[in-house]
Amino acid sequence: MEFNEQEIIRRNKLSDLQEKGMDPFNVYKVDVSDYSKNIIDNYLDYEGKIVKLAGRIMTKRGQGKAGFITIQDTLGQIQIFIKVDIVGKETLDSVFSYDIGDIIWVEGEVFKTKVGEVTIRVLKIDLISKSLRVLPEKFHGITDPDLRYRHREIDIIMNRDVKDVFLKRSKIISEIRLFLDNRGYLEAETPILSLIAGGAAARPFLTHHNTLNMDMYLRIATELYLKRLI
Repeated sequence: MEFNEQEIIRRNKLSDLQEKGMDPFNVYKVDVSDYSKNIIDNYLDYEGKIVKLAGRIMTKRGQGKAGFITIQDTLGQIQIFIKVDIVGKETLDSVFSYDIGDIIWVEGEVFKTKVGEVTIRVLKIDLISKSLRVLPEKFHGITDPDLRYRHREIDIIMNRDVKDVFLKRSKIISEIRLFLDNRGYLEAETPILSLIAGGAAARPFLTHHNTLNMDMYLRIATELYLKRLI
């Protein structure tokens, strides 16, 4: 693969971390106690408390002795505040080297800034996954429909409305499954490949099964095997 300048820089940062024995890809578990939305919606219950959460860096600003970072977790976004007096110069320098898209873990105290934004004052912070690809520019997001449909993972990261649909769809399917399970229905999976083409008027997709040495069709609908099952 050919990498652009930003991707090369990110890979060099990863190599430096790995040489220092701080490979973020070797972090498999972190202690998370709360989520952004819960903290913001219930600020009075969280004010002054120590929380632990993880999220993807979406924005960052600041230099010198302090900075602000916006992280995005499963339920939303929240701002964190990091200061050299609390974490030390070495840690602060490391944080300033993080890139947009990196996933971090933080432990800190919940408070409100002078402008009233719920924020976490960082006591501890770690990089838990390095983003090697560059996310789209924040203010415009993904505007190319073809890119959105070919890279839904990026669309979910950048567009909150798309992620909300994704989460709701998952919950709806789970509820339908629970509804049917409680009424004695059985869930069955049917083959992806079929010996005959079937399903609506779509053009059949033909492939070759190497192990069986035969041509097969990618299913378009599940009805053929479901009829047999019933």
